[in-house]
Amino acid sequence: MTVSSGSPGWYLRRLSRMGPREVGGRIADAVRRRRWRSARPECPRVTGARFTAVLPAGAIAVVPPDAAKRLLAEADRLMAGHVEYFGVVRDDLTDPDWWYDPKTGRRAPWGYAFDVPYRNEDVVGDIKQIWELSRHQYLTVLAAAYAITGNERYAERVAEHLRSWWAANAPLRGVHWTSGIELGIRLLSWVWIRRLLDGWPGAAALFEGNPVAVQQIWHHQRWLAAFPSRGSSANNHVIAETAGQFAAACAFGWFPSSARWRTDALRSLERHLRSNTFGSGLNRELATEYHGLVLELGLAAVAEADAAGRPVPASIRLVLLRMTDALAAVVDSRLRPPRQGDADDGHGLVVDGSGTDRWASLLATGDAVFGRLDWWPAVTGTDVRTPLLAALIRPYPKRGTAPAASRPASRPAHFADAGMTVLRGPAGIWCRCDGGPHGFLSIAAHAHADALSVEVRHDGVDVLADPGTFCYHGQPEWRRYFRSTLGHNTLQLDGEDQSVSGGPFLWARHARSRVLVADPSGTSAGGTARWCAEHDGYQHSVHRRRVELTAASQELRVVDEVRGGPRRAVRLAFHLGPAITADLEGNRARLTWTRDGEDRSAALDLPGQLRWRAHRGESDPPLGWYSAGFGRKEPTTTLVGTGYADGAEGFTTVLRFRG
Repeated sequence: MTVSSGSPGWYLRRLSRMGPREVGGRIADAVRRRRWRSARPECPRVTGARFTAVLPAGAIAVVPPDAAKRLLAEADRLMAGHVEYFGVVRDDLTDPDWWYDPKTGRRAPWGYAFDVPYRNEDVVGDIKQIWELSRHQYLTVLAAAYAITGNERYAERVAEHLRSWWAANAPLRGVHWTSGIELGIRLLSWVWIRRLLDGWPGAAALFEGNPVAVQQIWHHQRWLAAFPSRGSSANNHVIAETAGQFAAACAFGWFPSSARWRTDALRSLERHLRSNTFGSGLNRELATEYHGLVLELGLAAVAEADAAGRPVPASIRLVLLRMTDALAAVVDSRLRPPRQGDADDGHGLVVDGSGTDRWASLLATGDAVFGRLDWWPAVTGTDVRTPLLAALIRPYPKRGTAPAASRPASRPAHFADAGMTVLRGPAGIWCRCDGGPHGFLSIAAHAHADALSVEVRHDGVDVLADPGTFCYHGQPEWRRYFRSTLGHNTLQLDGEDQSVSGGPFLWARHARSRVLVADPSGTSAGGTARWCAEHDGYQHSVHRRRVELTAASQELRVVDEVRGGPRRAVRLAFHLGPAITADLEGNRARLTWTRDGEDRSAALDLPGQLRWRAHRGESDPPLGWYSAGFGRKEPTTTLVGTGYADGAEGFTTVLRFRG
């Protein structure tokens, strides 16, 4: 059973996942928080501050017209007061209440920041709904609209909202001072707002000439320097903290501590970018959206360094290069990456309108900064962010010149360190096989119990889908479902998860997987791509899965075996994408869908030893759901087979696509 976050049992389990150094650091943090309650220092006096981290001349002029059009449409919606976060539409953006959660109708309480129980939805509301607006990424969109059009109404709205936020959120007071990732991303937004408003006559008076703004910038950086994410929590949060700290210390380097903050943040960013990233370039959290977040944050930090003429360790650019090549390697035919692990729609830098493809944008930036390789997929979409970042970031050395890094000569399909293998076939058949670690660090905060799961697409359409994430706080039964073993395309024994949860962001025991065979090109099997892996998440038994993709017949075969142990109750789940209609008769399902106006179909032959039933949109308990984004879910069909495994034979599933 999952222990609720903040309960005594949760604290004990959380403590058990920490090492002595982390425990000592957290004790020091607690002492500092107590001291800061009554001894808030004043920001040092700043005189003669100037902002010099401006865009090079001509950078705005190269923004593609269609990307600019999408941006301005988004900016006008924001000006009219309309925005949507995590499936909740807000119409109050002309004069926002910074502490209000429109989902629950609650307002976060006022008080000393570290006393606010932000995880308690009954007291605070949905914290992500409250925090998201105060990342001020909608203000970077408005500032970009000003930069493109010169229309001062966008700049004036930005100034109005910043002054409102600063007045309502005094340093160390309220919910917006409780989490470092929020402070880091907010600082990065402020840097870009100041940059994009540089042509506006009121920009200097809003920032460097404004004692309130200067004080806020200083207190944000002081907070981040004092309370870094550490130990078992040093995941994507620490990247956001250090990227924001470094960006502000470069662009707003007006304080006696700026040089130290800059040096310390860069050192931390370099260390944690390496520790958060496999050598192959995939993110160690094995949560694809956090791969995108970390890559965005890293690119933004390098942009600030280059804009300020500050040297950056070569290892930082190398990690970002590898992350970009890895992203290019794993996307499907429509540039969609895997749906693996947690996803909360978090972005590092937003200057684009809705309809802009995040992953195409990152690949376009990678092309501009690092240069695309011959095997990269083509990117046809446009965005605003790429030309702006490319105008600031120094181009990476090309192949054949020192100190250029070695890059893959052909498209990688097996990432041994991450345990991810991608099998590809004709007509855009794409299959991700998961045989990697459970997650990152001792708590594996953003992992799902998805060992040996598969994810299958046809021309970018989810056929066998990873259902996604949906929520973090406040709805524990849904949080459990979306990260459960039953919530993924894999096999469950005795009704238990492979890994044991200790809380919504804590795993007390991790299943260990190992890949036995990885031949994604099919060179050793006459054109049939093969993968095989096993995990030890079930005591006394081992689950082994074999996957074969035969290109000629467009056939995917999945064989599951339970080795060792007593007779076990089995549930084998296959989650269909929301576009798929299923007609189940016995152990055969006929799958149909439409893509670009064309009817498509496939046949799914399921193991005959199991009893099969289709589930759709069930809530007690949850089963048959798909979450396209955080806070959103829709019914979809999940096929579940129940029975027993006694080790005598495996369970064979065959998916055949029609030509």
